[in-house]
Amino acid sequence: MSKSLESVIKEELGLSVLKSVGIGGGGCISEGSAYETDKYGRVYIKVNSKSGARTMFEGEYASLEALGKPDIVRVPKPYKVVDQPGGGAALVMEYIQFSGGLSKYSALLGQQLARLHLHNSTLEKKAKKAEGHLHKDETSEEYISQFGFHVNTCCGYIEMDNTWKDDWPSFYAEKIERHISMIEKKDGDRKARELWNKILVKFSSFFEGLNIKPAIIHGDLWGGNVSETDDGPLIFDPATFYGHSEYDLGISYLFGGFNSKFYGAYHDVIPKAPGFQKRKELYKAFHYLNHWNHFGGGYRGSSISTLQACVNSVYN
Repeated sequence: MSKSLESVIKEELGLSVLKSVGIGGGGCISEGSAYETDKYGRVYIKVNSKSGARTMFEGEYASLEALGKPDIVRVPKPYKVVDQPGGGAALVMEYIQFSGGLSKYSALLGQQLARLHLHNSTLEKKAKKAEGHLHKDETSEEYISQFGFHVNTCCGYIEMDNTWKDDWPSFYAEKIERHISMIEKKDGDRKARELWNKILVKFSSFFEGLNIKPAIIHGDLWGGNVSETDDGPLIFDPATFYGHSEYDLGISYLFGGFNSKFYGAYHDVIPKAPGFQKRKELYKAFHYLNHWNHFGGGYRGSSISTLQACVNSVYN
């Protein structure tokens, strides 16, 4: 970390001590390191120099805040987003020592994730029960009746439009549409558009018979964004919004890291609804397209084959 960024963080957080402890990390998007402070104990600071870094980190801050509020699944506590003096931004959050991927807490995370997905529906029931009562609890969480989020979030570094919508299919269709348009513009590739147009004609059939309630979701739940401590599971690096609970499982199928205990425990709480398998491909499609736009044509084959599977599921 540069001296100028260090001084900005110390000033913004009111710190006297900000000392590197030599623990670093990072992924394909941002770099991070651990520091000792006099106010928060050990913190983890993520740094990114891209022009949209502040939007990305503000979305992550809001995501961690929202995921942590129900106190169901552990997430790092966010402290502050600051601008880097030379451009880009940094996110300061709680440092949590973890052990790598999931192992002994796989089933517990499955159960906790399902409970998190049901949390907003629980709030709806409480709100209906409280209707007509003279004394309402002003401190209680509010039921969210629409799909979206109060800020835009980024899955990777590509910003997602989380403008509130009343129905899930149109909200989700717009997310895929954006990636299809980006691929056309950047790569001149028409195959994804051709398949997507066929899917759109039958799009409503993916959701027939479902009453989809908005669920708070992690949004980027691949194996690299889950872990565990000695006490239980941990999730991080979210791209949160209120959406269909099944969407949150989509990326979990792409790169491994989740075993049958995780899925079994999840579906013990939220059983698979009719049409789950064909929606599974539909939700995988977003993430393959997102990876294509992030990392290039190496993800073209997976994107096209997944879109083709979606076409086959509604036309055959």
